Amino acid sequence: MSDKLKQQFLNLITEIEQTEDLDDILDLLLTPKEYQEIANRVEIFKKLDEGETQRDISDELEVSIATVTRGSREMQNKPYKTQKLLDLLEEIET
Repeated sequence: MSDKLKQQFLNLITEIEQTEDLDDILDLLLTPKEYQEIANRVEIFKKLDEGETQRDISDELEVSIATVTRGSREMQNKPYKTQKLLDLLEEIET
């Protein structure tokens, strides 16, 4: 993805103020499977941070163990970005 296209997409997403509007746009841009995979990835980070085992996460979310392992690897390789995600999740859940 070119930097220009990536920035254009990020600008679009950050301009959306209503959850329903964001849902509509993501529904338009993503297949149902892609949308679910993104939601699962977010939940994987959350559950790994809570100390759940990879096997339990895989079973609960009905995703492959490789998908969970990829999330775990990202947490190890990009701890700063992962922490930003987890902090945002905590903010919206409280």
